[in-house]
Amino acid sequence: MPVLLIIAALAVLIVVHEMGHFFAARLQGIHVNRFSIGFGPALWKYQGPETEYALRAIPLGGFVGFPDDDPESEIPPTDPDLLRNRPVLDRAIVISAGVIANLVFAYFVLVGQVGLLGVPVTTEPGILVPEVVTASSSVAADAGIQKGDVILSANGQEFGRSPRDISELQQIIRSSVEQPIELTVKRGEQTLPITLVPEAGENGVGKVGIGLSPNGEVTSRAARGLGEMITMATQEFQYMVTTTAKGYLQLFTNFAEVANQVSGPIGIVEQGAKLTQNNVLSILPFTAIISINLAILNILPLPALDGGQLVFLLIEALRGKPLPQRLQEGVMQTGLLLLLGLGIVLIVRDTVQLDVFQR
Repeated sequence: MPVLLIIAALAVLIVVHEMGHFFAARLQGIHVNRFSIGFGPALWKYQGPETEYALRAIPLGGFVGFPDDDPESEIPPTDPDLLRNRPVLDRAIVISAGVIANLVFAYFVLVGQVGLLGVPVTTEPGILVPEVVTASSSVAADAGIQKGDVILSANGQEFGRSPRDISELQQIIRSSVEQPIELTVKRGEQTLPITLVPEAGENGVGKVGIGLSPNGEVTSRAARGLGEMITMATQEFQYMVTTTAKGYLQLFTNFAEVANQVSGPIGIVEQGAKLTQNNVLSILPFTAIISINLAILNILPLPALDGGQLVFLLIEALRGKPLPQRLQEGVMQTGLLLLLGLGIVLIVRDTVQLDVFQR
């Protein structure tokens, strides 16, 4: 059941993305002749008045097709409502609409999450330090931090009862290599000032040698009206987008370290199934973060992705004319083959790493 639920969620995200492209075109009066979920041979087709809707065999995405280069299309090549005959801005709206649709969908999922699951809180303020590395090179131990300490603030940023405060402190530590962090630490009945200076870890981010956990039991309370639901969802949305964008940036700045953490479709389904096994409503934050990932991945300036097509449009706007069609097609086809190849590699790797093969 969890596996089917996750597959359904991923299918919904693909549909949302392609519907963004589809409606952005149709609302502008641009001709659309195909709407497909998946690639390869069609398993199911329906021919509407203008558009063919299809479900295809390879579930690695989808596409919206336009009759611009269809030799069988009865639409004259000079028709102003063909996508290629529209101004650059109109085409940019169509291309970027899938990304926008995924971001908007993720935001409303998070609003629903707050409404259904409530606002997570811990029973006590601050962040607990459950363990301290005692090696001679431990920054935290040298600074005087002890197991059982509670961190109340860092550089003036106070930590209350939100479980997300842990991620905030982790980010402060990672981004403060060789820079002092002024902590306020509670130890028993005492409140102590402690200065930490993170050292550079193997991946270039700051580390201090401590574990972090919520200070007490994590519970939840109902949101205090629609205003708090929107506020909490907005904060979570901003955090997810920022964290995801930084993760993709590290693919370019620190590829060797991050590449092993990248999951393909099989790995995503497995992780999602484990997450929802005990609580089916965990599908909500999972769906939101995957939708944000899909949006940011597609906006990257890589061939065969929406970002790559936007780069072509930017070049066209600067040159006053598009790049040669043969060059664009060659770049896009090469990019598509590389992405499909990467998808197959990730599927094989993730399949081999499934629990059933590890026994």
